[in-house]
Amino acid sequence: MSDYSKKTDNELLVEIKKNNNDAMDALIVRYRTTVEAIAMKYIASPLEKDDLVQEGMIGLLAAIKSYNSEKGTKFITYASRCINNSVQTALRKFSRMKDVPQNSIVTLEEDYFENQVGLSAEDEYLAKESVSTLTEVLYEGLSSFENEVLRLYIVGCSYAEIAEKLGKNQKAIDNAIQRIRKKLDGVTF
Repeated sequence: MSDYSKKTDNELLVEIKKNNNDAMDALIVRYRTTVEAIAMKYIASPLEKDDLVQEGMIGLLAAIKSYNSEKGTKFITYASRCINNSVQTALRKFSRMKDVPQNSIVTLEEDYFENQVGLSAEDEYLAKESVSTLTEVLYEGLSSFENEVLRLYIVGCSYAEIAEKLGKNQKAIDNAIQRIRKKLDGVTF
């Protein structure tokens, strides 16, 4: 492996593409200090140093796998960006999980051994985020008239019943529902 320490990053990457594990090991050893340096920038985060370094190593492996020298970027620049992104992604995932209420987490025993079927903590969190997004769109994106039409439509009122309750004609109700549909089509969850 000492033979590989004299090779450039690009030479090692060519060897790695040929499935040379020694070249892979040499490149990982070469960039271990870079990974640790990037991880240390986030040492005040809730993740431990070893977890940060591990996430950085995942980013390094992704960089090795996806690097394209023809794009004109040096490998060190590309790898540093991938390592940093990987660590930041791990921190975002961790901070999202800390916001999940503890009583909504289903343990393995509850879920599988007692045959209870329910949403995972992640699915429940995503569902709450979707409801939050939808609520925000409804209150900020729809007029009070459109909100009232939607509320009555959801509970099963016909166009004629909605028109009667709101003192409007059926065409106004139909127009409002068409506007609501257009506004909700643009919502992504």
